[in-house]
Amino acid sequence: MNDHKEKILKICNETSKNTLMETLDIEYIDVGEDFLLAKMPVTSKVHQPDGVLHGGATVALAESVGSAASYIFLDGNKYFVRGIEISANHVKSIKEGFVYARAIILHKGRTTQLWEIKITNEADQLISLCKLTTIALPRS
Repeated sequence: MNDHKEKILKICNETSKNTLMETLDIEYIDVGEDFLLAKMPVTSKVHQPDGVLHGGATVALAESVGSAASYIFLDGNKYFVRGIEISANHVKSIKEGFVYARAIILHKGRTTQLWEIKITNEADQLISLCKLTTIALPRS
């Protein structure tokens, strides 16, 4: 499993090059049977004007991790995955350090998937709770 895990993480990180994920410094760091985990540094690059993590950056992190997880768990060679709905509840602010996004599948349908993405700080305190619905579209 370890070699397979490392291969998945390498692919996730390599496909992030020259994308929003690279701009936000998102790094995929762990994958398991039912989850994908990534981290993002909280710096002035992702702050809102008053110096805390911007909710939009948090949502971009959540959608990135949920969508990448869909590709992993659904066979990205057969399907395109697109986010079709996302919601976020921001419950705590953060000024610096790292945030971690753990995507866990709640529903794995043939066409749509429902993901819960918990965004936490380094002390494992909840920063935001996001819900993402993805759709799997067959590649032609």
